[in-house]
Amino acid sequence: MHNDKDLSTWQTFRRLWPTIAPFKAGLIVAGIALILNAASDTFMLSLLKPLLDDGFGKTDRSVLLWMPLVVIGLMILRGITSYISSYCISWVSGKVVMTMRRRLFGHMMGMPVAFFDKQSTGTLLSRITYDSEQVASSSSGALITVVREGASIIGLFIMMFYYSWQLSIILVVLAPIVSIAIRVVSKRFRSISKNMQNTMGQVTTSAEQMLKGHKEVLIFGGQEVETKRFDKVSNKMRLQGMKMVSASSISDPIIQLIASLALAFVLYAASFPSVMDSLTAGTITVVFSSMIALMRPLKSLTNVNAQFQRGMAACQTLFAILDSEQEKDEGKRVIDRATGDLEFRNVTFTYPGREVPALRNINLKIPAGKTVALVGRSGSGKSTIASLITRFYDIDEGHILMDGHDLREYTLASLRNQVALVSQKRASV
Repeated sequence: MHNDKDLSTWQTFRRLWPTIAPFKAGLIVAGIALILNAASDTFMLSLLKPLLDDGFGKTDRSVLLWMPLVVIGLMILRGITSYISSYCISWVSGKVVMTMRRRLFGHMMGMPVAFFDKQSTGTLLSRITYDSEQVASSSSGALITVVREGASIIGLFIMMFYYSWQLSIILVVLAPIVSIAIRVVSKRFRSISKNMQNTMGQVTTSAEQMLKGHKEVLIFGGQEVETKRFDKVSNKMRLQGMKMVSASSISDPIIQLIASLALAFVLYAASFPSVMDSLTAGTITVVFSSMIALMRPLKSLTNVNAQFQRGMAACQTLFAILDSEQEKDEGKRVIDRATGDLEFRNVTFTYPGREVPALRNINLKIPAGKTVALVGRSGSGKSTIASLITRFYDIDEGHILMDGHDLREYTLASLRNQVALVSQKRASV
């Protein structure tokens, strides 16, 4: 199911973008709202300087009169922008999920029967339901975090440099170290995410087999076998989840350690006389508060990597299906009603993935209007012959003729319109 060539995260996202692009208006509105939301937080933090330098210890305390109104206004702005961003992101996510599911469903409808022979129904259901949801939810959640926390980091850096560039430059020096740490753990996140999606398919398949074959399980006393099988895949899913938690938990302390080292350097640098002379109580409070405030967005950006990698890993599994070749329909002949002469000439057929032919040099002629019953033991090729007539599979050698023309000359729709199928499987219409 997976492509041999493992696409990078950027390549995968570039391929996903055409699906998202039609709804970019919602993304733009959400992005503006998120930036305003982050700006309100940064601006509120900057109010500490006038509050400390001008609000207390001075005879003119007019700042204490207008500041409460500003704080109320900022909180209203935060509430409005938070609602707008959440609504727009959810709208875009819903559209992307619907589009991906429709594409998958439509593509699967055109896949050859051999494709479904190789894949379990549970795995394919997991792709349509779980993986498509993962693509949208993980990507949208990551987008919210990247835009909002990214804007917060930029705003805090600008404010810090404005008030004291000497102290702020220390954080810039340590920024590449943070980048390297994030890049290292990102590869681990994506690997675990792929394993989780595959394991989820196994869990779905195991449950589906028990539910569909419940009578058979009871008749043959297979409860213990099915229970052990489900326990095994469930535990495998649990272990994959713990690996993801471990990788995420390790990345957080690393980022926080780097940030704490930067803070320690800043505290040390602030003790230099040349730096202390340019600092007021309000300035030093704003700078240190900004550095501490940076911890939250940095931590969020570290965690968002795991979230985004889950979405991209799910996206790769979906693209692997969409890249699979659909059923070939190269015939040109179209008929309304066939006469019904059917002939097999030296037909040999081997099921995909098997070495022994299911049919070898079969010759069979059935005149129009004649009723023929194929009788034989299970596995002797009765259903195979029926599947070849409808071109669910293509033969390896020989020819199958209908009214003197090779079946491959007919369009699939025209050919299958001549066949009545009474399936042994339950179906809903």
